[in-house]
Amino acid sequence: MNIPEWLKPVTLGIVIGAVAVSTLGFSWGGWLTGGNATQMANRLSQDKVIAALVPVCVNLSRTDAERATKLAKIRKTSAYQRRNALMETGWATVPGSDSSDRDLAQACLAALELDKS
Repeated sequence: MNIPEWLKPVTLGIVIGAVAVSTLGFSWGGWLTGGNATQMANRLSQDKVIAALVPVCVNLSRTDAERATKLAKIRKTSAYQRRNALMETGWATVPGSDSSDRDLAQACLAALELDKS
């Protein structure tokens, strides 16, 4: 089989161009693989659910009869243990769930620190 001489540089150009376009697309072009897109969507949806549940947590804390005692206990706890202390109060329990959610507890803690009442 006789390959034309002009076909070799064309083939090499196509290969180099494909590699360059792929590299630029994934690094600067914003292209994502399916797995990365799924991870990003899951992370975003989790963040939105937590943000929607923070008012529920704050409301549970406001209606709790032992609020002052529990808030004092949370404030006395060291900074890195406050999330666990808030989880023990039950305020970070998603309605319909049996256990507290760590991410909701962290977001609720931030909201309660803004609310000094």
